[in-house]
Formats: sequence, structure tokens, C-alpha cells
Amino acid sequence: MNRLGRTDVEVSPLSFGGAAIGNLYTEVGEEQAHEAVAAAWDAGIRHFDTAPHYGLGLSERRLGAALREYPREAYTISTKVGRRLEPVPDATGDDLANGFAVPADRRRVWDFGADGVQRTLDASLERLGLDRVDVVYLHDPDDHAEQAFREGYPALEKLRSEGMVGAIGAGMNQAEMLTRFVTDTDVDVVLCAGRYTLLDQSALDDLLPVAVECHTSVVVGGAFNSGLLADPGPDSTYNYTQAPPELLDRALRMKSLAGRHGITLRAAALAFCAAHPAVASVLVGARSADEVRDCAEQFATEVPMAFWQELLESGLLSDKEPR
Repeated sequence: MNRLGRTDVEVSPLSFGGAAIGNLYTEVGEEQAHEAVAAAWDAGIRHFDTAPHYGLGLSERRLGAALREYPREAYTISTKVGRRLEPVPDATGDDLANGFAVPADRRRVWDFGADGVQRTLDASLERLGLDRVDVVYLHDPDDHAEQAFREGYPALEKLRSEGMVGAIGAGMNQAEMLTRFVTDTDVDVVLCAGRYTLLDQSALDDLLPVAVECHTSVVVGGAFNSGLLADPGPDSTYNYTQAPPELLDRALRMKSLAGRHGITLRAAALAFCAAHPAVASVLVGARSADEVRDCAEQFATEVPMAFWQELLESGLLSDKEPR
């Protein structure tokens, strides 16, 4: 277990991401979602991440229900604020425009205000069936920076000082604003999705070195860049859209090299994310028990140094990467 920043909150090196069991893209049955969480537990995963955004609250409800089988002190859980859910009376249609195969019976309202943070967290606790969570992130404040820094962050700081949460931070798909959170606030952790992978190391420019300097932990999400690094092929996605040909070619070359060294590209992708000293945990999303078990197996795979050396020599990886 790794400690987040200077807090007492600990996370397992591999964490379970709850977006998929919130019906990300396609439906996941209740039993399948429950089995995915159980498989994570059996694999030794003890940190679980979710958000109201994931399936309009479905992920939180399912994760909370599945975790009730386990001692509360044995795991840590994180959720997010910034998207407040409001009921939509007489709603029709689905939420696939936002990526989730659920009824559009609620709508998301961007709200990083102090009252919005508290209301959003209260609703999350009710869905989770908990009286507290361990970590709360400001969720994707890209277009709401002023309110997030002026109101949202102080609200989280107050919750932390009152003991309502153990650690606070921000979660985003970019590194630049997360760097600002590390340097300009007293966050304990940032969740950086997709910006520190075998295909995108932009977080290495500023975020990760600054995080080490400031003793701020980083949780890395999006290790597979939404699919391309899991199993590259003609239909693979990168950052949730069709993978560009040049990146597909690069991923295929990495996969071939990994195979020559007796490992999978998935194992290499996960090992790369975990190697940096700032990284406390690698967050993986899974929609089934089989996917969870595969991620755990790949994460436990030892990647030979010769693979990294050949990756560098081939020009597929920058020589600035820590190893």
C-alpha cells in the first residue's frame, strides 16, 4: 500500500476504476458489475474510484453495494465533485451522447461552488451508502478554473480539516492545470488520465517532477489511452476517438517488440505508468471479472530491462523517461 501525500490515506498500487460498471459505452449487468468488484478484491486491489458522472450515479450505487461485503477499514474509496446531478422529470432517451448507456433521467450541472461541492458529495455518500469517503477530487475543472480554485478547492480543504475526507485533489485529462494545483494549493493527490503513458508523456514535462518535489502523490489513469495500448488494431481508439494511423503504427511496433521479450503490451503499459516515483497507484477500468483478472496479471508481470532498452534504442520511447 502507498500513502497519498502526507496523509494517512493508503492506496493499493493497482486501483479499480468504476466508469465501466457505470455502463460506459455499453450496458453492464448488475451481476457482472458485482463480479468485477469481487474479482478486484480477490486480486488484492484495495482502492476503488468512482464519480457521479459515471452512469449518472450508477457507478457509485453499484460500487457501494458491492463493497458492503467487505470491512470498511480494509479499503479506500474516491469520488469526485464538480458535476452535480439533477433529476429530469419525464425523461426519455439515453445518455450515450455523454458516453453512458443509461436512461437520461438526470442531468449534469457544472458546479465547483462551495455549496455545490457539499451537495454533490452528500448525494454521492447516499448513493455509496457510506458516511465518508477517503479521497475527493475536483472533476475535470478545465473550463471552470476560476471557480474551482476560488471556491471548489477551499471547500475541499475545509472538508479535509474537519475530517470529513482524508485526502483531496483534482482529476483531469491534462497535465498543465494539475501542475497548477500541485504548486498553488495544498492538494494531497492528483489523478492524471492519459497523459503519462507509453504514447503520451506530457505529464513528465512539469507535473511529475513538481509532484515529487512537493511530496504530492499522482494516481495515473488511462494507461491504455482508451484502448490503443490494450490491443492495437484498425478499430482501436486513442483518447476516445479513432486512433490516428501514426499512433496505431507506433503501438503495433511496441506490441511486436513486447512479444519478442515474452510479455504483452498491456504489461508494459501498466509497468511504465507505475515506475515513476511520483505515482502512488495505477487506475484501471474494467467491466468484467475476466478483465480485472487480466489487468492484475499483467500488472504483476515483470518487464525485462532489455525490453525498455530496445524500446529506447528503437526511438519508440524518449530517453528522458525514468527507469
